[in-house]
Amino acid sequence: MIDRALLARVAELASEHLEALPQRHAGPIAGFDELRSTLGGQLAEDGVPAEQVVEELALGAARGLVASPGPRYFGFVTGGALPAALAADWLASAWDQNGFSAVSSPAASVVEEVACGWLLDLLGLPAESGVGLTTGAQMANVTGLAAARGSVLTRAGWDVEEQGLGGAPAIRVLAGEEAHVTVWRALRLLGFGRTSVEVVAADEQGRMRADALADTLAGGSGPAIVCTQAGNVNTGACDPLGEIVAAAHEQSAWVHVDGAFGLWAAASPAYAQLVAGASDADSWATDAHKWLNVPYDCGVIAVRDRAAHAAAMSLTASYLVRDDASARSNSDWVPEASRRARGFAVYAALRSLGRSGAAALVERCCELARRLAGRVEAEGVEVLNDVVLNQALLRFGGDDALTDQVVRRVQEDGTLWAGGTRWRGQAAMRVSVSSWSTTEADIDLAAKAILTAARRAR
Repeated sequence: MIDRALLARVAELASEHLEALPQRHAGPIAGFDELRSTLGGQLAEDGVPAEQVVEELALGAARGLVASPGPRYFGFVTGGALPAALAADWLASAWDQNGFSAVSSPAASVVEEVACGWLLDLLGLPAESGVGLTTGAQMANVTGLAAARGSVLTRAGWDVEEQGLGGAPAIRVLAGEEAHVTVWRALRLLGFGRTSVEVVAADEQGRMRADALADTLAGGSGPAIVCTQAGNVNTGACDPLGEIVAAAHEQSAWVHVDGAFGLWAAASPAYAQLVAGASDADSWATDAHKWLNVPYDCGVIAVRDRAAHAAAMSLTASYLVRDDASARSNSDWVPEASRRARGFAVYAALRSLGRSGAAALVERCCELARRLAGRVEAEGVEVLNDVVLNQALLRFGGDDALTDQVVRRVQEDGTLWAGGTRWRGQAAMRVSVSSWSTTEADIDLAAKAILTAARRAR
């Protein structure tokens, strides 16, 4: 039997949480040990009524939650959750569809197909590309680089899907010195050791240098994959993708773009020039749970060569019978088989925003990041990066210890949450504005709190 009272209570608890976000502490209040004590212990012999489980879970977890869907959570390039996307995600949980294929859920298959087509169009990527929804940019990078590995080896006369890597021709992998950690892990999962990667120099903002890439490529031969980046996790800077793609394709190298958040610049006419040339690459990874503001988890992978994409990911078995061979099987494009129907939230987010709304979301976040940087810089805070997207890197008093202390004070105060980082060997505060709900008033509150923390730290 469906317990309507229980579901109504859950909706009430969720609504109370969301309504309190603008006023609540932006970070966690309780530490790990306290939460373990509250929520842990031995599993009881007998079960507990669902109503009691939900009430105690909500109460016990509350102090350990962060306000990541809120307007002043500026950590880790974390988007909020658009109302339409959140509502669709609740429906996805209630519907409990296995997003595997059109056989397991025709609705999940069709909605994901439509949403993926919209994504390609919005991001200016080739309409014929293979595309799928993953857990995040980590697995999107794995998927894109798996397709790259298969394609460049096929051109070299080796079928890695059948023969494996043992005895395969060596693949040259080139990545910028500021490549994101998820790219390095993706390469490791695919059999490329860290020391085998040729690291290409980056400029002072973390952009791969196209001239250095051309020189490095010219210094060797054989199958090659170039890992480039749209949106440095610290500075927001984007590699010169047009020049990189041209240099790589001249040497018949595959170009993969790790664009976890920066690729969304393509959705805005005002910022698309930052990723000019991206559409000429061979594969692209991004996150929907960043700038599209859908609930976690949802990444996006697109691959120009559909056949290479499918060869790397698709699976067959005697019991996987399709009534309609043309119907989309979502699992042909991602590493997972059984999986959440992520397409519902993506579909709802895109429909609720439209093309102009998606552009406005990107543009507003960038403008707000510049506003915050300008507010604090006017009071003597050092801004380490060119604020070209939604990232601002702040440093206090030219001192690592002071900067780290300001970060701690900001987190303890709770008006906002921003993380610490290291940039070019120096301590910095990293502020990422990524939520649909952030306003100018939120930015001004955040700037005031940062400046107050800096004064107290001094």
